[in-house]
Amino acid sequence: MAGSFVTVACPDCENEQTLFGKAASEVACAVCGHTLARPTGGKAAIEGEVTAVVEAR
Repeated sequence: MAGSFVTVACPDCENEQTLFGKAASEVACAVCGHTLARPTGGKAAIEGEVTAVVEAR
């Protein structure tokens, strides 16, 4: 599989947000603005608790 989506809980406000596991740009929390993921050239560096992985069908 090329990549998967993950649901991440923000460490600051506990908001859950779904994002791509290989994000090519910084992903910020929609509520408080905390950075949830940083691009690394492959899999994104996720800063928060991964609560779920969305599986391909």
